[in-house]
Amino acid sequence: MILEVYGHGGDLRTASARYGIPADQFIDFSANINPLGPPPGLFDRLREALPTITSYPDPGHRAFISRLAETLDTEEAGLVIGNGAAENMALALLALKPEKVGVVEPCFSEYKTLSEQFGAQVLSAYGREKLDFKASPEEVEELISASDFVFIGQPNNPNGVQYSLDELRRFAEAGERCRTYIVVDEAFIDFIPRSERKSLLKEIGRYPRLILIRSLTKFYAIPGLRLGYAVAHPETAAAMRGKQVTWSVNSLALIAGEACLAAGQEYEEETISQIARQRAMLRKELDGMGCRTWPGEANFLLVRLPGDWTAAGMQAALGAKGILVRSCAMYPGLGERDIRIAVKDRDACIKLLDALKQVLNGEGGK
Repeated sequence: MILEVYGHGGDLRTASARYGIPADQFIDFSANINPLGPPPGLFDRLREALPTITSYPDPGHRAFISRLAETLDTEEAGLVIGNGAAENMALALLALKPEKVGVVEPCFSEYKTLSEQFGAQVLSAYGREKLDFKASPEEVEELISASDFVFIGQPNNPNGVQYSLDELRRFAEAGERCRTYIVVDEAFIDFIPRSERKSLLKEIGRYPRLILIRSLTKFYAIPGLRLGYAVAHPETAAAMRGKQVTWSVNSLALIAGEACLAAGQEYEEETISQIARQRAMLRKELDGMGCRTWPGEANFLLVRLPGDWTAAGMQAALGAKGILVRSCAMYPGLGERDIRIAVKDRDACIKLLDALKQVLNGEGGK
């Protein structure tokens, strides 16, 4: 029986009930959060801000939007602040009312879940294993032509790979030609070195039907506060804001957002450097155990287990040892042997590898 009863990783309460281990004692590789934790000083800033909870948050998110627009070098009118990236996805669907939504499998489950919740038919293209589970540009263009609205992960979850800038431009141009909105989910792009990020952020003015969605919760390790944003044409952004529940983003999340944007280059560089080191180490060790890994660029890895090991069996064996991994067996386009693991700090990664060796050597059931 899988742990993802709500469709996502990071469900410590379910894991605790299943394995009889206190929630705070798990090493959680099922949620992809910055192993450095929040930026230095953030907890102090939040403690200082606690008295603000006696007042309503700013429904216009003005201070944070101003800081974000300055950081991104973009216009405030094109920004939408949401209760996590998922709210921005929902707002785009609500505002644009697509009848047919395209997704490239395997992908983040909320693309399909939200689309169906709001009454859209979901069309799928499938990433090819030989392309590291990306779809070919031609297949993505076919999906765009058949849809009103298409989600593209960049880097994609759970395989962690990016499309090239030329491919992204090709998709955006196809969107304009076919009158299809292209929603690029960049929730994990901050984990990639700036020089290697493939994003149309600086070109968004060329594509009125392009929407970029980003998250602060992963990179800045504040998933409990929920904070994300969208960058879009001002008319699209206004339409999205028009569907937003007032005060959906709380005061502490907005204050944390301002503090995170001020975290500085050292925090960003240390995060990216540590992720790159530990990701490379994990791939080498996992490959040596007979697993197969894919060349993800973010803070997680897609892993295929060796032999006849299933994701459910490995999840149960590791869970009993206090380590959580994400089963990918339910992802369309993947199989029962596929899992996803977050990239954490070296000590945690060593514990995962040691536990995996024990399990693969016979300590645990399949």
